[in-house]
Amino acid sequence: MKPSVVILCPKEFKFTDHEASVESPFLKDVAAVSTVWLEYNSPFPREVLDSDALILWHGPLVDAAIISQMRNCKAIIRNGVGYDSVDTAAAAQAGIPVCNVPDYGTEEVADHAIALMLALYRQLFPLDIEAKQLGWKINVAGKMRRLRHQTLGIVGLGRIGTATALRAKAFGLRVVFYDPYVPTGTHKAIGIERMNSLDELLQVADTVSVHCPSSAETRGMIGAREIARMKPGAFLVNTARGDIVQKAAVFAALRSGHLAGAGLDVVENEPLRTAEEAATPNLICTCHAAFCSPEGMIEMRSTSARIARAAVTGQPVWNRVN
Repeated sequence: MKPSVVILCPKEFKFTDHEASVESPFLKDVAAVSTVWLEYNSPFPREVLDSDALILWHGPLVDAAIISQMRNCKAIIRNGVGYDSVDTAAAAQAGIPVCNVPDYGTEEVADHAIALMLALYRQLFPLDIEAKQLGWKINVAGKMRRLRHQTLGIVGLGRIGTATALRAKAFGLRVVFYDPYVPTGTHKAIGIERMNSLDELLQVADTVSVHCPSSAETRGMIGAREIARMKPGAFLVNTARGDIVQKAAVFAALRSGHLAGAGLDVVENEPLRTAEEAATPNLICTCHAAFCSPEGMIEMRSTSARIARAAVTGQPVWNRVN
């Protein structure tokens, strides 16, 4: 019998198709490929637990108890950049590589971060509302800013943070970053400025854009204390992970006027939970959609399938995170 590769997808999201049309061409000669649709928090079926490789979409949590039942698994592949839904330590102890696809959405997420920033600087949504109400007074003219006088502070200079920095430079912004894990000299290579601490970045940036992974180190990293250190009237953009930024602190700062605006593709405990949250002033919120494009989806699914093929054929895998 061929080994099995299972694609596990949350039922509420139609991320993939029953035929696995993107993955099958990479796998059908070496593995039996199937798609399992799972209700959130439902038990994993035997088909998933017995798989030789698991391709995991955003949503289902693979904890130590589940990993202990995966006797045949040679790789768990997270279809995306983040892998916080998998207990990587338990998988490592069980000898199961956990891999991700860190580069598929680089362009899309960087573009989305810049789009949110531009919408805030140029007040696109208030202007759109005014124009559609047949007004023409430009009531928000005083809030619109010239980009060349602005400083963008990037928290996390990985692939997406770097792509965002280069886009911002093209618009003429001064770009600074904080990332203690980036090698010395990186700022010289791409022509931006390095900050020695998060506090230093927060105090000089007109917009702070978050691009670091969710981890024990970064969860809740930006809260009331950090926002208080930002310039009055600054903007905050998050296209990384919702739990890095404390939602209540951001919404309070928007209501008080300390923050002039926020562009959030991700929020803590997403989605927005109440009408009060949704009515927060000067908030632009998108539905964890920064990664989306047909091209990006094909690239991500193809990469996951190629990693799964390597795993079930005994070849070295790549993008291993544990």
